[in-house]
Amino acid sequence: MEVAAVKGRSLWDDARRRLLRNRAAVASLALLALLVVAAIVGPYLTPYSYDQINKADVWAPPLVHGHLLGADSLGRDLLARLLIGLRVSLAIGVVATAVSLVIGVAWGASAGYVGGRLDELMMRFVDVLYSLPFIFFVILLMVTFGRNFILIFLAIGAVEWLTMSRIVRGQTLSLKQKEFIEAARAAGLSPAAIIGRHIVPNLLGPVVVYVTLTIPAVILAESFLSFLGMGVQEPLTSLGTLISSGAQDMDLAPWLLVFPSVVMVATLMAFNFIGDGLRDAIDPKDR
Repeated sequence: MEVAAVKGRSLWDDARRRLLRNRAAVASLALLALLVVAAIVGPYLTPYSYDQINKADVWAPPLVHGHLLGADSLGRDLLARLLIGLRVSLAIGVVATAVSLVIGVAWGASAGYVGGRLDELMMRFVDVLYSLPFIFFVILLMVTFGRNFILIFLAIGAVEWLTMSRIVRGQTLSLKQKEFIEAARAAGLSPAAIIGRHIVPNLLGPVVVYVTLTIPAVILAESFLSFLGMGVQEPLTSLGTLISSGAQDMDLAPWLLVFPSVVMVATLMAFNFIGDGLRDAIDPKDR
C-alpha cells in the first residue's frame, strides 16, 4: 500500500490564499493594475500632449473639442495632464518609499541587532529627526540643495524611513533571540552576514505590509507640498498639483477639481485596501 505524501503549505502560500479570499484586496489589486497601466501607456494614446496650450479651448467642458475630461485655464487637455500626474505621483510614491525602505531597514536592523549604547544613540537620532516638522525639513532641504524633481523623492524618503526603522528595530530585537540566530553566531558568521542572510529575510512580512501603506502616505505628502507650491513644477504636474489648480478654478471649471480628486481617492483607497489585506493574510494571529 502506497502512502501518498502530503505536501505542506509554506507561510507565503497560505498568505497568498488568504489574500485572494479578501474581495476588497483583490478588487483593489485589479484597480491599481489598471491605474498603473493607464499611467504608463495612457499619455501616448491621448490626442493632446499634457503641455500643449490651446487658447481656443480655455476652460472647455468635458466632451468638447475632443477633450474627454475638459481643459484647464490654458486650454491644456485634462485627461493628458491627469495621466501624467498619476504617473508622477505613483513614481514619487514608489521611489520615495524605496528610499525609506533601504534606509529604514538597514538602520533599524543594525540598531536592533547590535543593541547597547549604539542602539540608544541611533534611536535617539531618529527621535531628534521625528521632532522636526515635516514641512520645515523639506523646506530646509530645498533651500540647501535647490528645488528640483529628484529632491522631492529624497526629501520625502528621508522622512518616511523613521517609522520604518522603528518597526524593523522592534522586529529585530525579537528575532535575534531565536535559535537560528544563535546557530548562525555559533557558525562564526559576522553580524553583517547574520543581518543580511537571516534577520532581513524574516522581516519581509511586516515590511511588505508597511510598504503598501507608506506609498499612499508619500503620495499625500507630495500632494501637500504641491498644494503649497513646493512640489512638482509646471509644465510637469502631479495629482496634488492638479487638485491645487482645480481648487483655484473650482467656480469656473469644477471638473478640474473633481476628476483629479476621484483618481487620487481611488489610488489611495486601492493601496490602503491592499495593505489591510496583506496585514490580515500575513498576521499569524488571524491564521
